[in-house]
Amino acid sequence: MLLKFILGNNGDPTGDEYTRGMYKRILLKLSGEQLQGQFDGGFDADRAAWIAEEIKKAQGAEIIIMIGGGNYARGAQLAGKGVQRVTADNIGMMATIMNAVALTDVFNSNGLTARALTNLTLDQVADQFTHRRALSHLSKGRVVIVAGGIGRPYLTTDTAAVSLALELECDAILKATKVDGIYDSDPAQNPNAQKITTISHQQALEQPDIKIMDKAALGLATEHDQALVVFELLKPDNIAKAIAGESIGTTIKS
Repeated sequence: MLLKFILGNNGDPTGDEYTRGMYKRILLKLSGEQLQGQFDGGFDADRAAWIAEEIKKAQGAEIIIMIGGGNYARGAQLAGKGVQRVTADNIGMMATIMNAVALTDVFNSNGLTARALTNLTLDQVADQFTHRRALSHLSKGRVVIVAGGIGRPYLTTDTAAVSLALELECDAILKATKVDGIYDSDPAQNPNAQKITTISHQQALEQPDIKIMDKAALGLATEHDQALVVFELLKPDNIAKAIAGESIGTTIKS
């Protein structure tokens, strides 16, 4: 569905007037590291408030957020030296829930109505994710923040994001990163690296240098022809522009 957005006289988005875009329902994938902001770890409420203001520019779109937990704990790094991989992954999933409940509070306090749902059973902390509950919140205009990954070990939050986007019939997955898209080589090491604006699922899956999302997640997206947009989070208006279908970052599609 293509819906217009309003630009100011200079062609820039005009804040409250920057409305619904090309995608009616999207999944925004945020890493835990992006929520630590200025700190070496933990949760930065100022960064979360900034993200809330950016999402508000795209009001009208239905938004689901799959949140990571790397600012607190990462399962793959914890495993070993007596810590079983299943235990480590469970700790990582609980870290995502810490982010989700904090992010929900910050969003609500900044005028962006949100609800946290979890794929782990923690009723005293957050409501259990169900398909019907998520759709109900979306129908009421709420941002749905999903934590707990896919609820099982050995699967990343990237894979959980693709699975959730398919379940909720999202038009696209917006993968927020530190860089402005996918390059043909590491731009930090190669000053001549070229940005790729569009790439097919199969190309992204087959090229070993493309590590923007793990191969299990890319494989699932490829199998179901799920569109992905990789873009830079911290550039103002980028979330709204991505939802509006502007050519920012890199689009992965068949």
